[in-house]
Amino acid sequence: MKKNNKKKSQNFSPSKLLLSHLICGIGLASSFWLAINVFSINLIDYPVQTLCLLWLVQAPVVILVYSFFQKDKNQSSYLKAVARGLLGLPVGAVVNALGAIALGAPVGSRYILRTLNWSLLMSAFTFAPAASVYCSSWVDWHRIFANTKLIESVDYMICIPAYGAVIGAWFGAWPMPLDWERTWQEWPICVTYGAIIGYLVGLLASFGFVVRVSRQRVKGD
Repeated sequence: MKKNNKKKSQNFSPSKLLLSHLICGIGLASSFWLAINVFSINLIDYPVQTLCLLWLVQAPVVILVYSFFQKDKNQSSYLKAVARGLLGLPVGAVVNALGAIALGAPVGSRYILRTLNWSLLMSAFTFAPAASVYCSSWVDWHRIFANTKLIESVDYMICIPAYGAVIGAWFGAWPMPLDWERTWQEWPICVTYGAIIGYLVGLLASFGFVVRVSRQRVKGD
């Protein structure tokens, strides 16, 4: 029985994963559209409010989409997968916040809300999707994020965008210490732009890997 479930989870079609990525991308684009055209805010001038709107829109979209790809569907319902994603969101935010602070993110009353909302957005990119799919399966978490052993198509769907967001955030932090004295250099504006770009690149890259793996499996069969 376990072998059948595993085989089924490996056979998600590239078109289904592409649709999922498109929905996540549209959700992110919609949050920016709302910020600019409805609330008249932007990431540079109103970082706290904009970050809050971004994760409030993106997190539900991501959790609802990725919950369709949950493992062990016979033992867990879609609603439970959604609940796991919602619970994973604040947990991931704590992990991202601690990681950012350890790497030099500023600490203080001025930055508390910035860091909080940035961490929740990063959790929507990295932690919440995995929580919806893998739940508390330490084996899968370790395999995906520690060993990067990607076996199933959904592994690529989760791992590569997550790494893209983290790597993009790291590159986005490079201008912060420079003495250009530009507003966008402040924490976490440029870091957020880097994370978003990395996340979007990761979505495209993961789809490419899924297509490649699917073709190899077809040739192998």
